[in-house]
Amino acid sequence: MESIDFDVLSSALAWHQQGHHVLLGTVTHTWGSAPRPVGAMMAIRSDGHVRGSVSGGCVEDDLIRRVQAGELQQALPFELTYGLSADEAHRFGLPCGGTLEIMMEPVSAASRIADLLGAVRQGLRVTRTLDLATGAATIATDSDARQTMVQDGKLIAPFGPRYRLVIIGAAQMSRYVAQFALALDYQVIVCDPREEYLKQWDIAGVELSDEMPDDLLLRLQLDANSAVVTLTHDPKLDDMALIEALKSPAFYIGAIGSRTNNIKRRERLELFDISAAEIDKLHGPVGLFLGARTPPEIAIAILAEMTAIRNGVAISQTHAARTDPLPGENSGGTCAVGALSKNR
Repeated sequence: MESIDFDVLSSALAWHQQGHHVLLGTVTHTWGSAPRPVGAMMAIRSDGHVRGSVSGGCVEDDLIRRVQAGELQQALPFELTYGLSADEAHRFGLPCGGTLEIMMEPVSAASRIADLLGAVRQGLRVTRTLDLATGAATIATDSDARQTMVQDGKLIAPFGPRYRLVIIGAAQMSRYVAQFALALDYQVIVCDPREEYLKQWDIAGVELSDEMPDDLLLRLQLDANSAVVTLTHDPKLDDMALIEALKSPAFYIGAIGSRTNNIKRRERLELFDISAAEIDKLHGPVGLFLGARTPPEIAIAILAEMTAIRNGVAISQTHAARTDPLPGENSGGTCAVGALSKNR
């Protein structure tokens, strides 16, 4: 579940509990070019405050105007369509031929938003089914729904756990990776048993752990929405995390270091109960080749590679980090500027 969706739902619930009339809008269908995908959500309260987006601008402006004018005071869910004609598409800033349908739901206790958020906080994958005739919702954890749709008079929307990133090491590089990951809606956990590093951490919104890396990963029970990046340059810590991460369903596992050090790392991993296929999941050195040299640039390269893999984009050798040693890279030493060389 994207944290932006979590924020939309949390805001809708809080506003309703404060006594506001709140509408929750969900994109249910698009034709042609549309600025936001099916499943995109926004919450609008009676005074025009908004969270989320269903189009990227002009549709939201129209919805706010209509809410403030009292035009959308229905008690039950209703559907709105934007962009049917070329003139309307132009008026609302939709791309040529773009049309979208939005289901507008008046938020109430029957919406079961609190139950939905509670299930997601527990790491559950759930489906919320809204009866359009009554406005009552049900929450199920045993549904196989994978996309938002309207079917048989019901709005069916799946919600999964938030994507999370576990960063091993709390030094300078980790700070930039954490900041960019937070901006990309990850739940970020930084693990470092070294007190001198962890006690200096001051970035809000990050969960800190002083556990040993392998203990933490076992406790977290990594799933397909998880990523792990090791950034300490210390095999005693990085390798411990990788041994557990590579055996998990995590969608991304990366390790910083020079090309030579990563070859040695793979050789060490072969000594443990890890298959060749599992070791091949390791992205090391970590990140896309962007010519990155500074810690912020390397952090961008790491998050760029994670984003591509998360979105199912194949990474060609053109975009993978380079395999030749860089000027000044010690063939046996630690590369302080990871994301510069790749040896898959």
